[in-house]
Amino acid sequence: MGKPPIRAVLVFCLFLLSAIAFLDRTNVSIAGPQISSEFHLDNVRLGWVISAFLVGYAASQVLAGWAAVRLGPRRALALGVLWWGAFTLATALVSPAIPRALAVLIAVRFGLGVGEAIIYPASNQFVAQWIPAGERGRVNGVIFAGVGAGSGLTPYLLTAIIASYGWRSAFWCSAAIGMVAGIAWFLIARDTPEAHPLISPDELRTIQAGRTQLPATRPAFPWRTILRSRTLLLLTFACFTFGYVAWIFLGWFYLYMAGARGLDLKASALYTMIPFIAITVFCLAGGVLGDWLTARRGLRAGRCGPGLVSLLATAALLVIGSRVASAPLAAVTLAAGAGILYISQSSYWSVTADIAGPHAGVVSAVMNMGAQIGGAVTASLTPWIAQRFGWTSSFLTAALLAVAGGLAWLGVDPETPLSMPERNHRAENRGAIKTSP
Repeated sequence: MGKPPIRAVLVFCLFLLSAIAFLDRTNVSIAGPQISSEFHLDNVRLGWVISAFLVGYAASQVLAGWAAVRLGPRRALALGVLWWGAFTLATALVSPAIPRALAVLIAVRFGLGVGEAIIYPASNQFVAQWIPAGERGRVNGVIFAGVGAGSGLTPYLLTAIIASYGWRSAFWCSAAIGMVAGIAWFLIARDTPEAHPLISPDELRTIQAGRTQLPATRPAFPWRTILRSRTLLLLTFACFTFGYVAWIFLGWFYLYMAGARGLDLKASALYTMIPFIAITVFCLAGGVLGDWLTARRGLRAGRCGPGLVSLLATAALLVIGSRVASAPLAAVTLAAGAGILYISQSSYWSVTADIAGPHAGVVSAVMNMGAQIGGAVTASLTPWIAQRFGWTSSFLTAALLAVAGGLAWLGVDPETPLSMPERNHRAENRGAIKTSP
């Protein structure tokens, strides 16, 4: 049995970094009851703490995308992981006895969001440079399976640490894991396959044959084209709705099962794992499905089909799951909704790699900013709606947004690069068809 391709090893490293990122961003939800008790917070104020991370994350997306392009995915990711490890540690150092403790806690979580903003723009820059187009769906599926793996392990792992050593120990553990991973990535990775000393000639030829040809010099960034791109605007809106729905699970599902469904700490942690197991499985399946559809039906079917269907199906399951009386049945139904939502995850990032080429880091950051704004909105709006109208209304709001996001995928065009006007690109395609034998 031969050695695995170098790109496969690096993709697995990105899977681990993705898992660690979600361990560090969702730990505050698992420690929420203890933090709320110590800092005297209600759910709305705890929502401010959760939102602070997402506001920092969203506000830094374009800067993170620029850094991913400028520094390359190797240095950008290593620096980002060390940054967010430091702010995870800082979260544990905030004391309720200091003046304006809540404001300090919010500022620290904002700083964590700034650091974590680099993870997926840099990953997408890596995908654009290292991964042939026909593999991008599967590769993004693996990378984003880290979302489910990290978020799924968080309740079980951190609940055990919190029960034995307190909530601060959980953050110290999270910070140590992140810092070790950041150093390891810097030692293993390279920005391009051409620069990696361990890549074989055969693998290098495979990569070069299946990716967009990289220019010898970095071209000027087409900001005007981006701001006028219907595809990117619709993709960003769909990503906003995706982020809104996803953060109900990432930010509030644990507290929903404990509060609204009346489960104890351990039972709530167990049921909270179910959506993230589903996310991991469906993320991988979605990447495979997207590549399969792309090979047989073209980019539009392979990228847009999963995006449309997953959001519409998720909307239906959110409504059903929030209305069933049984806590276990609600957990399973809502978990299915979370899993199906993530079938489309690789589609978002594959489209930006398809249309942006050497600018994939920045373009994907613009799109991902929409998701984080959606997450920031749901982190504060969801408990407010639940407090005034009930949790069923919170899930119904998410379902309506999911329908709107699914319909937005109908206007996304993954076949037209941002650097080329749509009519010229289609004319070239028609010319190519006419002259082909």
